[in-house]
Amino acid sequence: MPIIQESGYRKRPWYYFNRHFETIVPSIFNKIEGIRYHRERLELSDGDFLDLDWIKNKNQRLMIIGHGLEGSTDRHYIKRPAKYFSERGWDILAWNSRGCGGEMNRLARSYHHGETGDLAAVVDHALGSNQYDSIVLLGISMGGCQAVKYFGEYETNERLLGAFTVSVSCLLKDTSDAAESNLGGFYSRVFLKKIKENIELKAKKHPELQSVDLDAIKTFDALHEQTTLKLYDFDSIDEFYESSSCRNYLKDIDKPVFILNALNDPLLGPGCFPYTQIEDHPYVYLETPKYGGHVGFTIPGQEYSYIELSAEKFFDKIIFQQAPSQTSAKRS
Repeated sequence: MPIIQESGYRKRPWYYFNRHFETIVPSIFNKIEGIRYHRERLELSDGDFLDLDWIKNKNQRLMIIGHGLEGSTDRHYIKRPAKYFSERGWDILAWNSRGCGGEMNRLARSYHHGETGDLAAVVDHALGSNQYDSIVLLGISMGGCQAVKYFGEYETNERLLGAFTVSVSCLLKDTSDAAESNLGGFYSRVFLKKIKENIELKAKKHPELQSVDLDAIKTFDALHEQTTLKLYDFDSIDEFYESSSCRNYLKDIDKPVFILNALNDPLLGPGCFPYTQIEDHPYVYLETPKYGGHVGFTIPGQEYSYIELSAEKFFDKIIFQQAPSQTSAKRS
């Protein structure tokens, strides 16, 4: 499907001097009021759980929203679309990855960019309720990577119509490298600090984490070598990156999926802009505006961002104007 040649996002606020301001300022200062979630705990087959935050207004359309690395449903970039779409005829299911809902999860493992099993459990739970005629995914950052990978990996129900994704780490190794190099490694230090704090807490209950040398974890590669490979049974760091990069699953997507990635995103490297992979793709859309930062896309003087406006346009003009696609032989 088309690579969007002329983005609708053309003007960032004048006081966002560069891509780091576009990324960091909204993350710190944007506050979304007027959101009241109803929480449900979803028990998983492996003995762990997920905390789901609902906004239910008895609508027939449901939007499932996934957050970014070390995020939660309380982040502004989740509450903002939740508010926007709940006021426009949607029910909302914003879900917290394991350990991100305010209470530590039960198992040693938690989540990563390529872990789509928990997203599949959330989707199946929503479908099983039989309350909704139409379901879509909205994935932000890591949540976007998971959503894209999910549509390329799973056989999807006819009521699950597609996804809109933002700031997507299409090639995960490039994202790791960008986080460690841009702004003097500021981004990687912020994420790794939070992750190591969680590992330290979990090690008190899980012997398999007690041998982790937290002081030695200064890069994402070191983090994955000490934890991810062992907890998720990857043989090598290369296998992890290959398996977890949603770019490798684009060819198998058979429902409309939109990727919105800013060219100046400080957390996306060259491989996160999959022009070649989708050039002749019948279902995947790619928009790469010059500005936007990482999960920014702020519109001057507006409560909502280009993310909500672009997602609404995609859902209304593309997804709800296309008949359900036939599914391919993917993992069930």
